Amino acid sequence: MSTLDFDRALLKQFESGLDPRHPDKGNIPAKVIGYGEISTVLEIGAGGGSNLAYKRVPIFRNESEVESYEALYKDYIQTMNDRIGIQVVASDIAKITDERRNRVLIYIMQEKLPTESIGHKAIHRLQAHDVNRLVLAILTELSKVFDFNQRNKGNLELGIDGQISNWAVVNFNPETARLDETISLVYFDTSTPLTRRDGREQLDPELFLRSAPSFLVWLLRWLFLEDVMIRYYDFRKVGIDLIANFYKEQKPELIPGLVDTVNEFFSAQIRDGGMKPLSVEEIKAYYREDAMIWRLYLAFRKVDRSLHNLLGKYYPYILPDKVKR
Repeated sequence: MSTLDFDRALLKQFESGLDPRHPDKGNIPAKVIGYGEISTVLEIGAGGGSNLAYKRVPIFRNESEVESYEALYKDYIQTMNDRIGIQVVASDIAKITDERRNRVLIYIMQEKLPTESIGHKAIHRLQAHDVNRLVLAILTELSKVFDFNQRNKGNLELGIDGQISNWAVVNFNPETARLDETISLVYFDTSTPLTRRDGREQLDPELFLRSAPSFLVWLLRWLFLEDVMIRYYDFRKVGIDLIANFYKEQKPELIPGLVDTVNEFFSAQIRDGGMKPLSVEEIKAYYREDAMIWRLYLAFRKVDRSLHNLLGKYYPYILPDKVKR
């Protein structure tokens, strides 16, 4: 776990003056560079040349929840780096208290990576054969996690979201738009530290529901929560999600070749009957359902934000205007 040079007082001042609907208009302006389900990635003090990206995680109700999350987060990164061999971007974590609103939240600081090196940006510059090589390199990194899980099954297992947008290519050169013979990757989606110890999930599943509208919580808990908590421990499902993301990135023409790449990677397990091969039809159906769910979810979150505003209540989440899918 790295110790980055960040200004805690600046974060505290930023949070106290933040309008989540207009994060760029506070006394300390910010630029949104990424949206997640439970976090938002920001450049704080936009234009100031900061070398850090800040993940704002406002889902906690008390300091005890924050402390549990912080300990789990640090353990997750240490296990990824030291025991599994996944290179995780230099990171740090800080608890910030907003006395004005009587709230406590987490900021995750990470070394800011060149935009063009991040997977979902790089694929728009690479030739198709290099995109296949990149996906194969990601699968190789992911296999380290699932091999570790198999060796430590029932004792310690980690979940991982392997989407193309969660990886960056070290030393990627956007001018040549070619990959080195050996592809070196760094992983940075660490804000959901899924961890099983003795077969029990350590990350409180209710945290996934905190950003949901109150009128949807029961439905999400009933229909989706269990799937969210287990899908990232299943290598095949992680592979499906990885390839389906190419629809979102407007690169559907690459998917048939990528399905072949994934099936070839999984070929031993497929031949042994331990895994069903992926198909383009399955990837398409998975993405269609996933995109529909997230479009509806974002629409309901905006309704919830409007209700908060109407009732004079603070709404802590920063929402995108629209997500292209």
